[in-house]
Amino acid sequence: MECGSVTKPSKSSSNITEIVSRFARVCRFRSVGVFSSSENPGHNRHDHCPSNGDVVMVEGCSDATEETECKAEKVHPQPVEGLSRSGACGGGNVEILKLFDTVSSLKLAYIQLQQAHIPYDPEKIKAANELVVAEVEALCKIKRAYKEKKHLGKVKLGSSHSELIQVKEKLLEQLKSQATAKDSEILSLRGQLEDLDLKNAELTDKLERRCLEEEKVGVFNQPSFQDAFNAASKAIHDFAKPLISFMKVSGWDLDLAANSIEEDAVVYSKRCHKKYAFEAYIARRMFHGISIQSCNFEDGTGFDDPVGALIEDPDSGFAKFCRTKYLLVVHSKMEASFFGNLDHRMLVMRGKHPRTPFYQAFVKMAKCVWVLLGIAASVKPKAEIFEVKRGSEFSDVYMECVEGDKEATGGFDEGQTRLKVEFMVMPGFRIGDTLVRSRVYLSKMRS
Repeated sequence: MECGSVTKPSKSSSNITEIVSRFARVCRFRSVGVFSSSENPGHNRHDHCPSNGDVVMVEGCSDATEETECKAEKVHPQPVEGLSRSGACGGGNVEILKLFDTVSSLKLAYIQLQQAHIPYDPEKIKAANELVVAEVEALCKIKRAYKEKKHLGKVKLGSSHSELIQVKEKLLEQLKSQATAKDSEILSLRGQLEDLDLKNAELTDKLERRCLEEEKVGVFNQPSFQDAFNAASKAIHDFAKPLISFMKVSGWDLDLAANSIEEDAVVYSKRCHKKYAFEAYIARRMFHGISIQSCNFEDGTGFDDPVGALIEDPDSGFAKFCRTKYLLVVHSKMEASFFGNLDHRMLVMRGKHPRTPFYQAFVKMAKCVWVLLGIAASVKPKAEIFEVKRGSEFSDVYMECVEGDKEATGGFDEGQTRLKVEFMVMPGFRIGDTLVRSRVYLSKMRS
């Protein structure tokens, strides 16, 4: 190959050519236009050399057999653009497609550079050399863009991770504060639970002691119950005295008042016996509508001054009992005639308890009745109240005469006398097989 008459390329072009040659060795491209000695170069130039618009690329064969088959064969490459488009499947592959396009262009530029050497054409060599340099610079730009994008992605990923870490740290702080609050609440609840356990233990001890006391009290003791019954009967008798005295002073007709207590006229052996009618009236009002099970004789009766107990605890069961029974026993007309006003009644209705002698006498009587009912509610077996109707024949098993048996039957032969109940003064109690006799006023009739 004679090259003496051709001007030598510049030094820069030689350097670029050396770079391209190295790139060719790396890519293992085989030189196109090198033919066997038996082929006609001129014939080859006319029949196989592509025109200026054609692009010819021959890929190297890896073994001897492929090299023999590829010596006189020119391979036309497939359009890279079509393959790239058919393989594209998203915006993320644009850079890869661009890279493939640039590499393919670089290969084509290198083929043109080789073709420019056969025959040797300095102008074509220069143009092809510049094209190769341009493609290499495009590859460098793609490389720099890739590095910049990778660095930016790392920065963004790092910033997103830092933000996520900050969010998680805030959440962790909130959870820690919530855990601290829950721990404090648990300690507080534990303290409350311990206090409640102590209070429950105290209440349990009190309840056990009270049950033992109630068991002791609940054992029926006839003498003590009889004493309470006699005390209540005497308290009613004592309160009847000031009541009758106030009626006398106020101008009441005692005979008419005594007769109004019972529907039919009562035969009294003595005029002074009419006082029993007033006692019967008081007892009837005091025991009216009473439920034995609802009475607690310890409620308000442990004081020496019962009125003071009512003032101190106006909502106790005993206070309600006194308020209800006073309004039943002392009628409004009766109180108005006694005192000229209804001050006692108005105070009692408002839940207050006056310290007048009359009201103190009533509270003293009410206390004895309340204690009797409380003992009846606490004994075992269950206590029951029984009453005796007017006209019933007297039986000393169930009844006792308020005058005394000797006085009621005195002066008459037992075989010639029948005793009949005129009215009941005090109800009786039945506790199991034991009877506490009712107190009655009797009249005498001959058989």
